[in-house]
Amino acid sequence: MDLKKIVTVLDSHIPIPAVAYCTRLWQELPFTFKLRKNRQTKVGDFTCRTGKAPQITINGDLHPYLFLMTYVHEVAHLRVHKNYGHRAEAHGLEWKIAFQNLMQPLLISEVFPEPLLSGLIKHMASPKASSFSDSELTQLFRSFDQREKGTVTLSQIPEGSVFRLQGRWFKKGKLKRTRVLCKEVNTKRQYLVPADAPVSQAQLSLL
Repeated sequence: MDLKKIVTVLDSHIPIPAVAYCTRLWQELPFTFKLRKNRQTKVGDFTCRTGKAPQITINGDLHPYLFLMTYVHEVAHLRVHKNYGHRAEAHGLEWKIAFQNLMQPLLISEVFPEPLLSGLIKHMASPKASSFSDSELTQLFRSFDQREKGTVTLSQIPEGSVFRLQGRWFKKGKLKRTRVLCKEVNTKRQYLVPADAPVSQAQLSLL
């Protein structure tokens, strides 16, 4: 991947004020950068195999603010791998420090609007392995995603409701901190589902 291509990709996927900075991150430590179709289990990843260039992939359908944070998240993995190899935990202290340092120049109103900026500053005080583990931040990201307008989350429907998630039907049970114990209708198996997971075709309980 050359400089022109990385600039073209970034220019069309992240806020314009962040393009120069993110381009410079690539120039300092180049990697193969690929866009992926929507993935249910992740929005981005970093891989580095022996004899091959490091690679970062990001879901191409993310809105600009989430795309930007995901990009920096994965670049932080690259920096940690460069400095520590496999000695460092995937989302351990080394990664948290790298992520915080790389995000700091971007935590300004020219890049992120309020109230997302305040939510990000709060989150980055102790970043999690996934931003989706921070329900408050997840809701803020969704409020800036036009595709999420009108989305119903699991937390918004009553206990006992039947809903559809990733092609399967579930019945909502008890809230367990940030997740809800749900029973799959067909198999009767129980799963802990994030309370802020978007659900569809909910058949609301009257209980």
